[in-house]
Amino acid sequence: MMATVTSAQSYFAIIRSEFNEMPGMRLTLAQARRLWSLSLEECEELLERLVRAEFLIRDEHGRYVRRADRVTR
Repeated sequence: MMATVTSAQSYFAIIRSEFNEMPGMRLTLAQARRLWSLSLEECEELLERLVRAEFLIRDEHGRYVRRADRVTR
């Protein structure tokens, strides 16, 4: 669990912002952890919150991608 609510909210905003600034970005959990220097638990919690908020989805390879960047077939 995140150390403080403020820290979780800050990372939530940072992650959203970075996905918005880099359309098409696709990250595995391991890549996201390294990028934002988060623990496994923190990173999973934040990314899953963004999935529940329907901002991110997981692609067929398990990578996180902005829902707006999803390619429909």
